[in-house]
Amino acid sequence: MLEKRLVVLKGVLESEEVYLRELDTLLMPMKALRASAGTSQPVLSSQEVQTVFYQVPEIRDVHQSFYSGLKARLDAHSQQTEGSSVEETATTYNDTLMVGDLFLKIVNQIGLYGGFIQNYEQAVEVVRKCTSSDPRFRTLAESMMSNNGADKARTKYTFEALLYKPLDRVTKTTLVLQDILKTTPEEHADYAALQEALRLSRSFLSGVNESSQCKREVTLSHGMRRQLMRDGFVVDASEGERSLRHLFLYTDLLLCTRLKHAARGKQDQYRFCWYVPLAGLRLRWVAEQERPHDMNDRLHTLRTKMYILRQQLQQHTKRTRGLALAARSRKKLEQMEMLLHTHSPAYRLELHSPSGKSHTLVFSSLYELEEWREAIHKLTTDNIETVPPDLLTLTSACVKLRMTQQPPLHSIDAVEDDKSLCGTLSVSIHSAVGLQQPACVYVCIEVDGYEFYDTQAQTRSSAHSLNPHWEQELSFQVDGARKMKVLCVSQSDGQDDAVLGKTTVGLESKTLTKRWKRQTLQLGQVEVTLSLKYGPHPLQPPSNSVQQPPIFCVPIETVAQQEGVLVPHVVRCCVEEVERRGMDEVGIYRISGTSSDITALKAAFNTNLREAVTRLRCAEVNAVSGVLKLYFRELPQSLVPTELFQSLSRTLDIQDMSSRLASMLSLLQSCPEANRQTFLYLLHHLQRVSERQDVNKMSLLNLATVFGPSLLRPPVAGLGYNGPTVDISQEVEVQVQVVFCYLQCNNLPEAQISLPHDTDTEDETTHN
Repeated sequence: MLEKRLVVLKGVLESEEVYLRELDTLLMPMKALRASAGTSQPVLSSQEVQTVFYQVPEIRDVHQSFYSGLKARLDAHSQQTEGSSVEETATTYNDTLMVGDLFLKIVNQIGLYGGFIQNYEQAVEVVRKCTSSDPRFRTLAESMMSNNGADKARTKYTFEALLYKPLDRVTKTTLVLQDILKTTPEEHADYAALQEALRLSRSFLSGVNESSQCKREVTLSHGMRRQLMRDGFVVDASEGERSLRHLFLYTDLLLCTRLKHAARGKQDQYRFCWYVPLAGLRLRWVAEQERPHDMNDRLHTLRTKMYILRQQLQQHTKRTRGLALAARSRKKLEQMEMLLHTHSPAYRLELHSPSGKSHTLVFSSLYELEEWREAIHKLTTDNIETVPPDLLTLTSACVKLRMTQQPPLHSIDAVEDDKSLCGTLSVSIHSAVGLQQPACVYVCIEVDGYEFYDTQAQTRSSAHSLNPHWEQELSFQVDGARKMKVLCVSQSDGQDDAVLGKTTVGLESKTLTKRWKRQTLQLGQVEVTLSLKYGPHPLQPPSNSVQQPPIFCVPIETVAQQEGVLVPHVVRCCVEEVERRGMDEVGIYRISGTSSDITALKAAFNTNLREAVTRLRCAEVNAVSGVLKLYFRELPQSLVPTELFQSLSRTLDIQDMSSRLASMLSLLQSCPEANRQTFLYLLHHLQRVSERQDVNKMSLLNLATVFGPSLLRPPVAGLGYNGPTVDISQEVEVQVQVVFCYLQCNNLPEAQISLPHDTDTEDETTHN
């Protein structure tokens, strides 16, 4: 790690040397131009000279001082360690090579760049005006030469390109400091100073990004301005194949480019791919239902290799002699993460222009997709006029205008410390309030960190309600997680899903424990209540599929215990899906779905709940109701225990309805908790279905006829029962009448869906 740090610092020194030569080349004509300003035929006026070179000499002096200080310390370190062993070198280095104060000093003077940035646009205008009007200045501006050091080679620059160099340099300050911090141990005496320098740098650049328009604008030929609103790396699937692209969103168009990295000392370049005007642009996002099995296998293989590399990297960094191997492993990890970033995205953002052209962008993060969708949609709703772009000029300007330097890879940005999470993060989604109108809603959770495991999960869709409830637990295996993103999404039949709100929550190992901590998050106008808990532990290699015990033909108490709930997920998912889109279906629960659809859904629930929820949303609603009936029918013991059959049968002889219901509810108290709560949950649902009987033709008696034989079964003589029995016709009548009586009860207790969480109430917080 320390040796890697030395390599990074030497790279910074080389980069500073190149930058100083560029500044010297820029300043070279300043003295002659000032002298010319006092003559009868000046090339530039005194005011123009001051505008063009504003703050450049001061910036050059600051960097010369930084370069001299850094070079002196690296030279001194080299002399001290000459002839020493690797171990002695590392020890000496750790004790003597201090550079944090140098970085802190230069960052404290970074305000000089603020003046330069504010003046930059005016300086460029002067250069362009004089280049077009004065042949003497044109000759100077188009052919400025810089020596490249010891090799005597010379590089040709334009005046405008050199003028951009300070702007490019200051935007990379944060990246440089991040690279140094990654290779600086926390116990190193430099660490605190470097952290403070990084904080100051980020703070300055944040202000620049908010206030500096000159960095984000292109001046068009007739004086209009095209402003850059957002840029970043996305995956383009427009041509059928997925390719990593750099996307630029301007005030009137969207430009897709391919980044071509340049050699050291050269400037990156962009190649044009396509553009689309924003006027009249229609947006649509959809989630891919399922990946092909061969793609899942390839992604699993890739994740497994990444996991192994990550383990090797951790071992290499612990051994001084393994630093060269660590560098190679880190490079391979970045390459594999890039492949994963390109081929794993599961959300598609479709762009349809009035001209008939369409483009498709794919994202692995719904949160990132929504940020792009919001930014584009805001501009398409404005009254905009698209100016036909000069594509060559616009694409060339991307290097100067870009705000994003590299793809969002965790292996590049990761900071190894004890604050990030490594283990199991559990998120229990409780409920939401603040919806403007009733809707079917689900919550999507995303976590960052290394993507060896699934980093995203979502709840099932709630019933149509103003106050949706889920009481659903999502679990993540995480490595290096520091942030959690939460989105609330509404579903409507025949319409695209809509994100109602989103927010980001910081994750820190010191504040999360194995005890549930309840929080209320503000997602726009919607408030979502959830609980978090975290258990640190060494991680296992990623599994190709989520191993889940089967739930059909398994006692309901066992399923409830496995899931940590009182009402199994299969029951809640099916009920809420029926309430979302099946309440007006004629004969719902009486007319069954196709056998193959029901079998496929059963298999999905038996193996992978997440896949089952996805399949459920696109299945025929009668297949959904069929799965629910099948689940109760295949329970090894009926939902209402067989032991209660005779007692419930005798309650039917009670003539007074109120007394009969009171007796039946009393008998229900003796049921196991999971049975009782699931039965109550189902009864409430069936009552809501019958409220729509004018449309769906399903009265309470019809529903009791369908469900009675599955929910309550008579005892079988010889199987632990020696009492009296009744013939089969009477059995069915008892089954139907018992359920019918329960359905007629107007004061049924509310069902408790989940086990109460052991929550730290003092840690309840609200995040905006």
